[in-house]
Amino acid sequence: MSIKDNQHGSNTHRDHRPHNLPLTDNFGKRSIKTFLDFRNTNTLESLNIKGFPVLCLVNLTCVSKVKVVSLLVGLTLMFLITASYILMWERNGLLLSAFPHPFTHVVVTTSTTADISQDKSLINMKVLVEIINCNEQNTSRKVPDKKDVINTDPHFFSAIPDHFLPHIKSPCWYQELSSDIGTDPYKNNHFSLRSKSFKNVCDHMRARIHQHVCNIDGKLFRLRCLPYFYIIGQPKCGTTDLFHRLLMLPEVKFNTIKEPHWWTRKRFGYIRFKKGFQERFPIEDYLDLFDMAAINIQEGISGNSSTKQHVLQIITGEASASTMWDNQAWSYLNGYEEQIGPPFLAQDFIHAVQPGAKIIIMLRDPVERLYSDYLYFTLANKSAEDFHQKVMESVQLFQCCLLERSLRSCVYNTSLFNTMTVRLTLGMYYVFVLDWLTVFQREQILVLRLEDYAANLKKTIKKVFDFLSVGPLSEQVEAALTKRPMSNTRRAKDRSLGPMFPATRTLLSQFYQPFNSKLASILNKKAFLWSYS
Repeated sequence: MSIKDNQHGSNTHRDHRPHNLPLTDNFGKRSIKTFLDFRNTNTLESLNIKGFPVLCLVNLTCVSKVKVVSLLVGLTLMFLITASYILMWERNGLLLSAFPHPFTHVVVTTSTTADISQDKSLINMKVLVEIINCNEQNTSRKVPDKKDVINTDPHFFSAIPDHFLPHIKSPCWYQELSSDIGTDPYKNNHFSLRSKSFKNVCDHMRARIHQHVCNIDGKLFRLRCLPYFYIIGQPKCGTTDLFHRLLMLPEVKFNTIKEPHWWTRKRFGYIRFKKGFQERFPIEDYLDLFDMAAINIQEGISGNSSTKQHVLQIITGEASASTMWDNQAWSYLNGYEEQIGPPFLAQDFIHAVQPGAKIIIMLRDPVERLYSDYLYFTLANKSAEDFHQKVMESVQLFQCCLLERSLRSCVYNTSLFNTMTVRLTLGMYYVFVLDWLTVFQREQILVLRLEDYAANLKKTIKKVFDFLSVGPLSEQVEAALTKRPMSNTRRAKDRSLGPMFPATRTLLSQFYQPFNSKLASILNKKAFLWSYS
């Protein structure tokens, strides 16, 4: 997400839940596809059975009584079978199928462009908000036991010690160099095989790493480090811009891959979920990303005392914007049931190996975030009308999920996420932030608003420096940091599409309001209400 985009945006459980939500009668004439049809016509009233006896008795003189009786018996059986299916449908309701079974598309009507501006909402938002508020009472999760987390991947946890070196700010330790690494510790790194920029970094480090190997009791060791901090989300909220500004600090040494997506995808063997399982990236590959920081720290330890104190303060981090919300990999693993939500979340693993980690979250008005997300990831046929239709479709799907499941299971439901045509759930910040607060202390998590970052960059980024305990900056570095051009701004062809429709904004504002209210409450900051005048 861009700062400029933000600056120039438009102004603009279960016991008491109803089993259907009314739709307005005057919402358009053109149809699109969605998952669930609230106006199911497969009911007893719609079956044309009244004419059957007449057809059967028209020419009784022309047929034998046996044939007539057989025909009537057959029709009766058909009626009873049909009725039984209808009764079963009504008893079970509209169930969302669990992954990996796909949802079926049915037709619902939407409006033309002219009608959208006049229509208040296709969805009965008052009822939907009541369902969300009712569901929010049961959003807390049971944190899994650390032993259960460790048992999911013993090799991963065996590679990282329980304690880090006390005199180094970053979480670092010495790891014995195994004989199979030989003269090329990066030869099998999966990141270097897929990233040209990191391959170049590996080529550079390969020549230096053996200069900084330590000999301890006749064994060779090298320094390894985890990130000191994680920028975990959300997408289109300014994480890219913050990442590149932090790169300018002398104390911060990043890997060259801004978003390795290791905690959420690659360690499970997924690079892009739509391409299926490819290959697992082991923990050693992930640690290699931070070897540049480790080598610099080791040089300081081995060097003269004048630079040693500065080098020991070097920190590193990463900025995968999927870390906060993406736990879809569990949907692809055997034995996982989406009905109850993911058994483990990314933060469970980070906390298990690094309980003192610093977490940075960047958020923005979820309404604007969704539109920016749509413009960025939609490749063709983008328009305000198309966005409106996709929003209506996705809100209806989420509404139906809430009728059968808890809020958390709907937010984390992979099959629902994959079928919704916009990433609606990513703006439900409250659920994600609350889940991170179940494992990390409040003082370990810095939550920023993009609106504040855009309005007063110098003040907001100082909060980041104070949070990370870096600085003070020289005048030269501070000037360069604040004057740096904005990163990941909205493309010109997307800006030409203009803002979303007012009706779309109104609907999304009402939809996200309960989530914003809860977020503002747990963070004790009214600014996260994103109220509209």
